[in-house]
Amino acid sequence: MPPAALSVHLSIGQAYAWSVFKPPLESALGLSGTASALPFQLGIVMLGLSAAFGGTLVERKGPRWAMTVALCCFSSGFLIAALGAATEQYWLIVLGYGFVGGIGLGIGYISPVSTLIKWFPDRPGMATGIAIMGFGGGALIASPWSAQMLESFGPDSRGIAYAFLVHGLVYAVFMSLGVLLVRVPRPVDRPREALGAPPPAGALISTAQVSARSAVRTPQFWCLWVVLCMNVTAGIGILEKAAPMITDFFARTDTPVSVSAAAGFVALLSAANMAGRIGWSSTSDLIGRKNVYRVYLGVGAVMYLLIARFGDSSKPLFVICALVILSFYGGGFATIPAYLKDLFGTYQVGAIHGRLLTAWSTAGVLGPLIVNRVADSQEEAGRSGSGLYGLSFTIMIGLLVVGFVANELVRPVHPRHHVPAPREAADDGLTVEQRHHA
Repeated sequence: MPPAALSVHLSIGQAYAWSVFKPPLESALGLSGTASALPFQLGIVMLGLSAAFGGTLVERKGPRWAMTVALCCFSSGFLIAALGAATEQYWLIVLGYGFVGGIGLGIGYISPVSTLIKWFPDRPGMATGIAIMGFGGGALIASPWSAQMLESFGPDSRGIAYAFLVHGLVYAVFMSLGVLLVRVPRPVDRPREALGAPPPAGALISTAQVSARSAVRTPQFWCLWVVLCMNVTAGIGILEKAAPMITDFFARTDTPVSVSAAAGFVALLSAANMAGRIGWSSTSDLIGRKNVYRVYLGVGAVMYLLIARFGDSSKPLFVICALVILSFYGGGFATIPAYLKDLFGTYQVGAIHGRLLTAWSTAGVLGPLIVNRVADSQEEAGRSGSGLYGLSFTIMIGLLVVGFVANELVRPVHPRHHVPAPREAADDGLTVEQRHHA
C-alpha cells in the first residue's frame, strides 16, 4: 500500500516545481511574473476545493476510483497545457494545468489517506507520513527532470509543449501503478491486536465514528482547522521567499550569500519539509498528536524568535532554525489525518480531511501575503536587510501562539455526534461486493 500511495503523491508533488516553467513561459509568451504564476495558484485553489467537495465521494467510491480520477485529471491537464503551449494560447495552459490538473491534485492528495489508516491502525501517523512525504518529495524529482527536458527540447513554446506532453504521459503510467496496487483491507486483514493496542499517553483517541457532515459541526474540527492554517502559514512564509530572504539577511555582512548558496538553501528546506513529514508524523504515534502539535507550534514560535533576534549574526543559526520550521511545516501536513482519525474515527476520515484542507488554501494566500506585503512596506520606509522581515516574523509568532491555544482547546468529540453502532459496522470502508466476498 505505501508504494501505491507514493506513486500518486510523488506525481502530483510536481506542483511544487512549477517555478521551473515560469521563466520560459514568460519569455516565450510575453507574460508577466504574476500571469505566469496563475496556473499554479489556480491549481492550489482547485486542490482545496476538490478535496473539500469531493472527499465524501472519494470515501463512497473507494481509493481505486479516486486514484483513477486523479490520474485522468492530472495527466489530461498536462496534455491540455501542451496544446496551449503549442498553439500559444495561454488560457489553455491555465485551464489545463490549473483547473483540470488542480482537480487531480485534490482528489489524488486525499485518495490514499483513509486507506493507509485502515491498513495500519496501530501506526496511523507513520502511514499518512509515508504517503504525504511523497508530495513534498515530488518536486525534488520534477525540478531537475523538467529543467533537463526544457534544455533538450528548447525553452520556446514548442519545447514547453513537448515537456508538458512528456509529463502527462509519464505521470499517467506512473500513477497507474497506484491504481493497480491499491485496495482496502478486508476485516480479516486488519490486525486485531493492533486495534486493541493501548493508545499513547496523552492521546485523544476515540473508538467511535463520526460522519463528515457531523464533524464540521464540532468545535474540534474548527480548532484543528485553525491549528493547520496557522502552522502552514508560518512554514510557507519562509518557503515562498527563502532565497531572497537569506540573501537579504546577510547582505551587509562580510560574507554575503551567493545565488548558488541561496539555491542550495532552498533545496535543504525541501529536504527538511519531506523528512518532517515522515519523521514527525511517526513520532506522533509515540507521544500523541496533541503533544506533537505543541512541539510544532510552541517550538516553531521560539525558532521564529531566534531568527528575528539573532538570525542576521549567525548563518548556522538562521539555517538550522529555518530547517526546523520547515520540518514542522511538513510534519503538520502529515500528522493532521492521524489527528482526525483519533478524534472522528476511520469512517469518512478522507472526507473530513478534504474539508480541512481548505485551511491549506487559506494559508497559501495568507503566508506569502504577510511576508511580501510587510517586506514591501518596510522597503518603502527605507529599511533593508533583516529589517525587512522583523515585523512579519512577529506576526508569525502571534499566529503560532493562536494555533497553540486552538490545539489546547481540542477535547474528545461529544457522543451526540457519533454514528450509531450498527451503521459503523456496515460502513467499514468496503463496497457492497467486497463485504459480500468477505
